[in-house]
Amino acid sequence: MPDLSLNSIMDANCCNINHGRRRRPTRVVYIGDVPVGGNHPVAVQSMTNTDTRDVAATILQIKGLQDVGCEIIRLAVPDLAAAEALADIKKAISVPIIADIHFDWRLAVASIESGADGIRINPGNLGGPQKLAKVVEKARQYGVPIRVGINSGSLERDIRDRHGGPVPEALVESAIRNIGYIVDMGYEAVKVSIKSSDCLATIAAYRLLSGKTDFPLHLGVTEAGGLIAGTVKSSIAIGLLLMEGIGDTFRVSLTRDPREEVRVAYEILRAVKIRQRGPEIISCPTCGRCEIDLFSLAEEVERRAQQIPYPLKLAVMGCVVNGPGEAREADLGLAGGKGVGLIFKGARIIKKVAEEGLLDAFWREVEALLAEKVKGESLNK
Repeated sequence: MPDLSLNSIMDANCCNINHGRRRRPTRVVYIGDVPVGGNHPVAVQSMTNTDTRDVAATILQIKGLQDVGCEIIRLAVPDLAAAEALADIKKAISVPIIADIHFDWRLAVASIESGADGIRINPGNLGGPQKLAKVVEKARQYGVPIRVGINSGSLERDIRDRHGGPVPEALVESAIRNIGYIVDMGYEAVKVSIKSSDCLATIAAYRLLSGKTDFPLHLGVTEAGGLIAGTVKSSIAIGLLLMEGIGDTFRVSLTRDPREEVRVAYEILRAVKIRQRGPEIISCPTCGRCEIDLFSLAEEVERRAQQIPYPLKLAVMGCVVNGPGEAREADLGLAGGKGVGLIFKGARIIKKVAEEGLLDAFWREVEALLAEKVKGESLNK
């Protein structure tokens, strides 16, 4: 079996970037070694849901996120113990991390000293200009970017009252105000997010903000919900904004295993033809002709495919009559029948396998094809 991580060989090739789309020009900041903004790839983020003070569990989850392509990972820092734990976490991982801070400026300072590659704060709730200045000075000293994170649920009271609620104009006013606090202190390694749980409000707010600042934008729909609701909201808001050239990095927020956030993120990028990581899975919705457990087959193929960065196209079809024809554009496909299944390349059937061995037989063909493509790319370099 080939090395499915393939990070040292293929990372530069497995994400196809559409440079042809018109993208809003922004400044560039670096989160660790990941550039955000300008014409760099739109970066995929997620957030751990472990207790950051549990170093072993947090490292395990970060590595799992990195395996499925997460490029920047945010961690909650609720107290000093969590901030200090970042130092041990950093020793065991290679992906950049962002410390998520609320209210206590000392946690931001401690997180930077512990090796955080970025911090997320709301400058207005850190206790005033003097305390914010301490955070900005520490960020400057370590070269750490600051994300100004504005959420509809934590909007300043005066702005909320003036606008009658967390409307897009209010979110933008708050963002501009809070960016100004940092810029006035002479620091401009800043990126910005303005999130709402309202999909349309999020779209409108980012559209407004994109015309008022050239700092890189972090997209997201906050508290989007579970797998179905969260995927729909995020796909509409983030996908639409990306298609308009707005957005430099994003997180899909789901009440779910954070690896699912990364999976959805790359499907959004694939759908709008901006980036492609890993196999595209096409599968039929099933009908009365289906005589195989296609749901389980498709789910397991999707799970295994998350570990592959190479952009294959795989088909999982429920009907041996129409399956090969409908999926002839795939690199590899399987089609189920009553107790049996077919494995095909393009429209050519290459194997007939009993149902109980279909998945493993199919995956052996995937591994063989992957090894073949990797070898071909190595020879061409």
